[in-house]
Amino acid sequence: MNTDIVKLEQVNISFSGKKVVQNVSLNLHSDCITTLIGPNGAGKTTLVKTVLGLVKPNSGSVWRKPGLIVGYVPQKLHIDSTFPLTVKRFLQISRNITARDIAQAVASVAIEGLLDSSIHGLSGGEMQRVLLARALLKNPQLLVLDEPVQGVDINGQIELYQLIADIRKARGCSVFMISHDLHLVMSATDHVICMNQHICCSGHPEKITNDPSYIELFGAASAKTMALYAHHHNHDHDLHGDVLPADGEHQHQECNH
Repeated sequence: MNTDIVKLEQVNISFSGKKVVQNVSLNLHSDCITTLIGPNGAGKTTLVKTVLGLVKPNSGSVWRKPGLIVGYVPQKLHIDSTFPLTVKRFLQISRNITARDIAQAVASVAIEGLLDSSIHGLSGGEMQRVLLARALLKNPQLLVLDEPVQGVDINGQIELYQLIADIRKARGCSVFMISHDLHLVMSATDHVICMNQHICCSGHPEKITNDPSYIELFGAASAKTMALYAHHHNHDHDLHGDVLPADGEHQHQECNH
């Protein structure tokens, strides 16, 4: 049974008098993948930072489960290119982390072959896997991902979304992530929140594309693309993006938000 781990009630956030988040209420549940979508400037990253406790609302309330352990993958991470740093050393920078913690995180995202590589020479997909490993080091109950596939090609995006779904399944953690491409992420998410300063609509991904608010924001063509993808994407991918043999119809878990 899913339980609440984060609750936002009537949250409002403004910067320099400009409203960025308006009257947002949402619940994040254990063992559930929630995806936040919306146009640029919709307040998505600000809302994620509010969940993390990095931004304080002007009004409204934020509740987190006591002792909640959170892992975070930022949209971008800037590391001085003149600073020599291997993947292994990058993971070791985190405090109070054991060799076993690193080994488990590395295995979870299949980057064993990258440990001695320079952090500066990684591809977009490899870097995202390393950031995922770093976020997993403390075995989080909530994994927060700000556009985790940015800068990754289409096959790499499918791989990463499947990897995130596999991590949730293996670790039983909750996932809260931002995505621009609902038609790609739909096979790896349970619940979608569509945001444009306020919450326009929310629900199962296939339900969202029929909502007038979604169509108004993204257009009817996006909804048709989503429907086409939903019809054909009745399969899973391995870590290389290849289609796995079917083992029954893929089912989404609907979380009660």
